[in-house]
Amino acid sequence: MVAQNGKDLLIKIDMTGDGLFETAAGLRATRINFNAETVDVTSLDSTGGWREVLGGAGVKTASISGSGVFKDESTDERVREIFFDGETPDFQVIVPDFGTIEGPFLVSSIEYSGAHNGEATYEMSLTSAGEITFVAFP
Repeated sequence: MVAQNGKDLLIKIDMTGDGLFETAAGLRATRINFNAETVDVTSLDSTGGWREVLGGAGVKTASISGSGVFKDESTDERVREIFFDGETPDFQVIVPDFGTIEGPFLVSSIEYSGAHNGEATYEMSLTSAGEITFVAFP
């Protein structure tokens, strides 16, 4: 795989629940993280005293974070709405030359900041709130 433009990693929001996703405008940096808890099944019979884990067990989570500038009133308003109402709408993450990740997420934090001689910025963190699907690009 060749190097990719970071601006092509997109976070999209299902704005109305109809399955049509809109890119969260103004984002400058985005990140996605997958995690799976391990279930330790090590016993006295474990070969050589090595730790053993149970495959396919444990809780899987995904988290997304992004930061940027205010640029689009509708997506900014929707993120605030999702946070304050505790909604878990579908989000979509497009990772160039990799695939699309989609599923319900909770806006777990949102932070606003600004300097008197600069633009207003925001940071948001999302955590998975259900099953996440992945579709690889052909």
